[in-house]
Amino acid sequence: MSPIHMVGYGDMRFTDPAVKIGTNPRIRKYLAERVAEESPEVLLLTGDMPYIGSSDADWQVFRDETALWRKNQILQLPTMGNHEVRTDIHKGIANYLKNFPGIQNHRYYSVLMGSVEVISLDMTSASGGTSPQATWFAAQLDHLPAQVDFLFILYHTPWVVDEQSKLFTNLPSKEALTLRHLLEIHLHKMHAKVIVFNGHIHNYERFERNGVEYVTSGGGGAEPYPLLFRGSEDLYQDTAFPVYHYLTLDYRDRKLHAVMWKVKDPDAASLSVEKKDEFTLVAEPNKTGKFIP
Repeated sequence: MSPIHMVGYGDMRFTDPAVKIGTNPRIRKYLAERVAEESPEVLLLTGDMPYIGSSDADWQVFRDETALWRKNQILQLPTMGNHEVRTDIHKGIANYLKNFPGIQNHRYYSVLMGSVEVISLDMTSASGGTSPQATWFAAQLDHLPAQVDFLFILYHTPWVVDEQSKLFTNLPSKEALTLRHLLEIHLHKMHAKVIVFNGHIHNYERFERNGVEYVTSGGGGAEPYPLLFRGSEDLYQDTAFPVYHYLTLDYRDRKLHAVMWKVKDPDAASLSVEKKDEFTLVAEPNKTGKFIP
């Protein structure tokens, strides 16, 4: 039960710093440096790291602006987003795997870190029925090690969204709902608390559904997505905009303490972050509430 200090965020869109449409190079670079300053042991990346995943130049900017991550030997655990495969899916996947050697050429994978397990799924791989990814995911859920207190699941597009996104963005996707259903039919026999981390929406949302915590963290520098209203199910109710941010995640003594750090004023001469959301989860899954089909 050793403590683990982690950071999670995504949707940066690393590209030529001269490009200011679709991404904010100043915020993107600042947040990448802030992440390094947090000195996490583990970094959870929710996808869309490059602007164009098939572009070698964009990946070079990624390497340049995140050099401290590798210098500090931070374990990077990514999931693939739609921008990773933009313009050329095969080149994009190859670039993604090349830039994250720690995942050893696996598009979906699991990592066991003492009492915390991370399962990263791939939005570009089939997920329905008897697909290899769905079969593998089910097997992981069926054989969760007894030592695991918290199970983190990474997937780029969100599995739960706010009312606005349901209306205007056709989210969650069919594939996301398939994987969410697969998770939910296993919950009754799982001993670990589950947190699903998504990106894609360039904002911050947090939900609880059937005892699972769903966190959308897509504020890493990509063009921000305004939420004009937040439904009652969203556990984060602040409508201030934009929400450039990252999360710190600290596991200790069978508890997970999370803080969302938001860029206070993106236009300020000197950038800084402020604490805007905070929650603590205990290891035991909540099975007392009414199940939502």
